[in-house]
Amino acid sequence: MDVSLLAGEGATALVGLMVADGWTAVRERVARFFSRGDGDLGEVERVETDLEEARGELLTAGEDREVAEDVEAAWRLRFRRALRAHPEAADELRALLDELTPQRDRTGSGDTYNSVSGTVHGGSVVQGRDFGALTIGPAASAPYTDGRSGT
Repeated sequence: MDVSLLAGEGATALVGLMVADGWTAVRERVARFFSRGDGDLGEVERVETDLEEARGELLTAGEDREVAEDVEAAWRLRFRRALRAHPEAADELRALLDELTPQRDRTGSGDTYNSVSGTVHGGSVVQGRDFGALTIGPAASAPYTDGRSGT
């Protein structure tokens, strides 16, 4: 796989995981990847600090897509440099990505994240997938009949 493509996949996944549950475990795994397993705790801590700073930027920025793009670009460059310096790390990164972001099947299943801000006046907000027989509000009553045919 092309180094730039793999680095891009890594950065995209990382940015998504920065704001997801289980961040601490992800942070530790990614920091170990960048330290190349040399046992230098100082390097692991430096990478973890960088990851936390990037995550803080994302959380502070909220819905500001430009900040997310900047964070992703910075980590894409970092992944690319690591992969060029250590070509053997490509398999390790692929395995890490497969573990942290399992492949979804191509039928459209997978996670979808939406946010609703503000207030909904006089209506409902429904978020989900594959609804069946959904009723919002009171159920409609049966139409009135007076017992005569055709009325």
